[in-house]
Amino acid sequence: MPDRAMPPLEPAPPLSRFEFWPGWIFYLPIWGLVIGLAIRHRGLRLPLLANPALPAGGLVGESKSEAFAALSGPERDVLAPYATLLRCGNAGVQVAVAEAAMAAAGIGYPVVAKPDLGCRGAGVRPVRDRAELLAYLHGFPRGETLILQRLAVGAGEAGVFYVREPGRRQGGILSLTLKYFPEIIGDGRATIETLIRRDPRAGQVARLYLPRFAGRLGEVPASGERVPLVFAGNHSKGAIFRDGRGFVTEALVTRFDAIADSIPGFHFGRFDVRFADFAAFRGGQGFTIVEFNGAGAEATHIWDSRMTLFGAWKTLARQMALLFAIGAANRRLGHRPEGWRMLIARWRRERRATKRYPLTA
Repeated sequence: MPDRAMPPLEPAPPLSRFEFWPGWIFYLPIWGLVIGLAIRHRGLRLPLLANPALPAGGLVGESKSEAFAALSGPERDVLAPYATLLRCGNAGVQVAVAEAAMAAAGIGYPVVAKPDLGCRGAGVRPVRDRAELLAYLHGFPRGETLILQRLAVGAGEAGVFYVREPGRRQGGILSLTLKYFPEIIGDGRATIETLIRRDPRAGQVARLYLPRFAGRLGEVPASGERVPLVFAGNHSKGAIFRDGRGFVTEALVTRFDAIADSIPGFHFGRFDVRFADFAAFRGGQGFTIVEFNGAGAEATHIWDSRMTLFGAWKTLARQMALLFAIGAANRRLGHRPEGWRMLIARWRRERRATKRYPLTA
């Protein structure tokens, strides 16, 4: 029976020319555009007003659990249930505290553990039992909060970038990204390291995968054995992205209009969702939100290896123009951005915390 979770992964170049460029090079023209938009709209901090209900508009340093709490009403059922835990004290004692919090939230193993503060998949790992939770807590920095979220059912994953101008009843899906999870297949002779290095794509970015197999690189998978290379659906961690804009339907847009209505003041951001049936997802049904963010979100279909550099820049230029226009519209409605001191403090805290998180799976 064909897999209903996702369309087949179509043949494509292993990598685009710019896919793993240093960020300061790739985003340099976009920063120039940002300056121009700030001058045009008379405000460099306007992106902070894109989503007035989210801290800093969801641009940087936002708490995932605070964002989750903003989703209310009947649409909250589409959000994967979760529990939070402040990392402090003895890890062994905290396992029991975490399990009690999970039970109160109606969830049990397996769960996904991830930092409450962070982006780009930092520190995301599956936790299948008490021993794995204990190991995760041992590696998680004290003083930071983590989220334990029910592992969503379904092998399909996508990023839905939604935008709606203030005052409008309907929005649009600017980007739909289909996420695929690379794997290697054993032949009974080659080691994991060899299989990674000789894979057409993984071999070019082996640095993303090899650290996850520390202690297992010399292991020889059996013939036909499939070894997943990544768990987190994040491009910077090694997931494969494909442009899915051609699959957007009116039903899908309508459903995300309703979800956005359930988040006060939400106008701009990306929802990461999982599903078991792609056709049902396109119809606006049968999916679970595992995370969403605001002004700091990106139209991630640009990381499809078939995308051209100028196509990616054009997409980001449109995204930034919309972000500043929405911020300007919310300013006219009386909203005011937080100060530079608070914004810089958020950015610094996120950077410090991210460096201490466990290795992403």
